[in-house]
Amino acid sequence: MFNVGDKVVYPMHGAGTIDSIDKKNILDEEVEYINISMPGGVKVMVPSNQASKQGLRNIISQNDVEKVFCVLETDETAMSDNWNKRYRDNMDKMKSGDIYEVADVVRNLSFKQKEKGLSTGEKKMLNNAKQILVSELVLVENTTNAEMEKLVDNKIDVSFKENREHEGINTEISTNNIVSKFIPFNAESTGTSQK
Repeated sequence: MFNVGDKVVYPMHGAGTIDSIDKKNILDEEVEYINISMPGGVKVMVPSNQASKQGLRNIISQNDVEKVFCVLETDETAMSDNWNKRYRDNMDKMKSGDIYEVADVVRNLSFKQKEKGLSTGEKKMLNNAKQILVSELVLVENTTNAEMEKLVDNKIDVSFKENREHEGINTEISTNNIVSKFIPFNAESTGTSQK
């Protein structure tokens, strides 16, 4: 099913390349393992007989990259207002290993971060989901992490602006906010004019 050199995705870890397929003797039983090199020098060993069950899959095709970008460019999907439920739902999407589900998590949490901010747990989840998404897109597009991260962030920024302006939400940062009620800023101290 999998061969040395294949580019694969392992759920919750991201994309990597199969370095070798080795047999190891574990408790007097010979078990075949797929050895995967992941970003950052991480090595993952997956038992061959469990690979499909654990969600190991080949990376998407180049034709599917545009579909991933379409997910990032659309408005967020409905999420629970309950932090705990939202976290579990997003975790289930990430565990699925489906790149479209991971892209959905990245977009939704990015939108929520721009609107209200995220809890520490959700910030960590967003960073993990983005790393998983970017790692696969980098292998498909044969580009760098930095370039792909910039492209993903740009798609989300444009989508957020388009969808929030459509709803009449101001997406620009104003100097006339709650902070300026307590800390008076003027044009001389900030170098900008008051709005």
